[in-house]
Amino acid sequence: MTAFIASLVLLAVMVGIVILVGRRRPRGTPLTWGEAFVAAVFTFGLLLMIYGIVPDRFLRWADGELRWRSDAIGIPLGPFGRWFHVGGKSNVFFGDGVTFFGRGKVIVSKQVIRDLIASTFYIVFGLGHIFLWMWWQNRGATKPGTPELETSAYGRPLVRGS
Repeated sequence: MTAFIASLVLLAVMVGIVILVGRRRPRGTPLTWGEAFVAAVFTFGLLLMIYGIVPDRFLRWADGELRWRSDAIGIPLGPFGRWFHVGGKSNVFFGDGVTFFGRGKVIVSKQVIRDLIASTFYIVFGLGHIFLWMWWQNRGATKPGTPELETSAYGRPLVRGS
């Protein structure tokens, strides 16, 4: 669990660095070779964290400490399990499988839940990746419909109606 939480904290710090640099760096500023190299290595590290390390740390935690195996049936409730006793087993929902009015049963193992959570990581991180890139590309741009003010030769807005 410590490695998983540490990877999430490191990911949050790296995303915070991207937002901090994006707010401070003016749009269209040319890059030097060194800045481009550092940005490329940082981006590679960020994508490695998002798509490699964080899901791997969760899967290792679920397999090891939580013991979410294929032979463990039911949806784990974690710390909330002490309040729910569903299906005769404590700390899991549907410990004997999901029944449909006596017409069949679907067995849901803890490994399936583990894989669903890992897949959700990829979906959320993929959408966050897209939105962060969109924010980076559109930072500092004027919003459509905003009238451009006439400026003097010194860059100050001109007074209207005088």
